[in-house]
Amino acid sequence: MMQTNLIPTLDPNPLPAPFWVFKLLLVVTFFLHIIAMNFMLGGAVLALGAKWRSKDPAHGARVFFDVAKKLPSLLPATITLGIAPLLFVQVLYGQFFYTSSIIMAWPWFLVLVLVTVAYYGFYYVSFRSGQQPGKTERVMWLSTIFIVVIGFLFSSNFTLSQAPSRWAGKYFAHPSGWSLNLSEPTLIPRFLHFFVAAVAVGGVLLVFIAMANWKRDHDYARLVLHFGGKAFMYATMAQIVVGLIFLVSLPRDMRTLFLGDNALATALLLVGVAGGIGAIFAMSDALRKENLRMCGYVVPGILGVVILCMSVMRDILRDAYLKPWFHPEQFAVKTQWSVFPLFLVLFVAGVILWLVMLARFGLLGGKRDSAKSQSQP
Repeated sequence: MMQTNLIPTLDPNPLPAPFWVFKLLLVVTFFLHIIAMNFMLGGAVLALGAKWRSKDPAHGARVFFDVAKKLPSLLPATITLGIAPLLFVQVLYGQFFYTSSIIMAWPWFLVLVLVTVAYYGFYYVSFRSGQQPGKTERVMWLSTIFIVVIGFLFSSNFTLSQAPSRWAGKYFAHPSGWSLNLSEPTLIPRFLHFFVAAVAVGGVLLVFIAMANWKRDHDYARLVLHFGGKAFMYATMAQIVVGLIFLVSLPRDMRTLFLGDNALATALLLVGVAGGIGAIFAMSDALRKENLRMCGYVVPGILGVVILCMSVMRDILRDAYLKPWFHPEQFAVKTQWSVFPLFLVLFVAGVILWLVMLARFGLLGGKRDSAKSQSQP
């Protein structure tokens, strides 16, 4: 009874569109956000890896700065595309999300500080290309660590929002707002599931960089292609293992959803695993033949399907956790169809504009960007 009393009452304001519309938009916008985030975080991790592990210091430094120049575009894209799913979560699951945010208030406030410092750090590294390499590398490490910490805080908050039965204990143990959901057995596997996936997608970012440089500097492009492709394969292999650990760490009734109890959840899991394995073999074959079409189009296409499956699975799991307390039929709905089409048009136009900007100035870079790369060590 106590945990029920701790859950705030449902917002009496009616939804401006049917519940299923918000659920669909939540999944779609989260899918877009997670792709941008994976490019950003995975790219930063692999940039550091290239600088640290490269047998050729000059090539390692060039990969480092090629990726670094894209991070100031990818981080705001991650933030911008993350605002929409966060708002949809607040609309549909605000009773739970707001409460967990209050319980871990100070770590949650720190997200703003950490992302601001990381943003400035990425800009610093991108502007100091080729200058003070030791200092820029340290700044990159610091910014990347801050992004990783932010991801951990998000995982802590969302797992806590799905466990109202723990709220009272967490709050009364630390009423000042310094609680984290560290006792949650799925927290670390869940966090690693996102982190390792980001490294895999970061490998695809390097593949795109290789494609952009293929005709201008073939030797460098080949190095980046194989480094990025292998990073994708190894991280995806690790991701399959981490995903299984995450699945096993779930409570039994949640785990069985993906093992036959829920047809959709089970099908999505099978498609996700099969897609991950298929992408590994496709990338391996593409690297052996240096097939750019396979590396740059087929593998990212398979990866997109896998990420979409995982996004839907994440939503199914959240609803399963909140089933005793979350009842969508209780929402009042007053559809504003006169406004909704305008929202959809602006949303689609905004995504298209972002993709064009990313292709021109961020992900693939322009001619000016490539020319600068040629002059770097």
